[in-house]
Order: sequence, then C-alpha cells, then structure tokens
Amino acid sequence: VNVASKCGNTPQYEKLEKLYEKYKEKLVIIGFPCNQFMGQEPGTSAEIKEFCTKNYGVTFQLTEKIDVKGNNQNEVYQWLTSKAVNSKMDSEVKWNFQKYIIDEKGNLINSFSPKTDPMDAEIIAAIEK
Repeated sequence: VNVASKCGNTPQYEKLEKLYEKYKEKLVIIGFPCNQFMGQEPGTSAEIKEFCTKNYGVTFQLTEKIDVKGNNQNEVYQWLTSKAVNSKMDSEVKWNFQKYIIDEKGNLINSFSPKTDPMDAEIIAAIEK
C-alpha cells in the first residue's frame, strides 16, 4: 500500500492495522510512504512512523519514502504495475492508499483502488483464500 499522512484516505491506516492484527499469522502489510500526490507525505521516515504509531497504532512495516510512478519509480512498483514483469496486469497508481495483494508464492493477485476500504469483502476473500 502506498501511504501518506496528509491525505483524505489517511484514516485507512486504522483499518489496515485492524486487518493486519486479524490476519498477521498469514498476512504481511507493507506501507510505502510516497509524496508524489499533492505533497501529502512531506515528513521524514521518523516523522511518518511516529505519526502512524501515535495516531493509528500502526505496527505493520513502513518503508522509507519512495516514488510509485515516474522516472524514479521504485523497483517494487515497477513490478506491481507492469504486466510484462508481474505476468498478471498493468496498473497505474492513481493516488495514495492503492492496495496490491501478492500471494505467498509471490504472484500478484489483484490491485484495489485507493478508495477501497481495507476491510472490503473482496480483500478479505483474497486473504482467506
């Protein structure tokens, strides 16, 4: 999930944490802070972690800030967004909190829009599969 602290979708941190707590025996959530969408993640890595922990109780992993699109797109997002590499689908990161699900074998399963609730039935079904 690409994340940001000053976005309308930021409250999704709470449900992402609930999802992680419920399924942490079989689910890894990685938050990729990104400042590419209207500068909504301006903080340092330490500030981002402090914000997420203090305000949403986040215990899942957060990476350093990365680019999820453009010339400096992180390798993870190069893989997530290119069918030629992931063998599943092309996608474009449209905004903060776009979600991708990868199975335990490293296969891309699906992508979910930034507005999709982390506790959405389709996300739960993909995890419980």
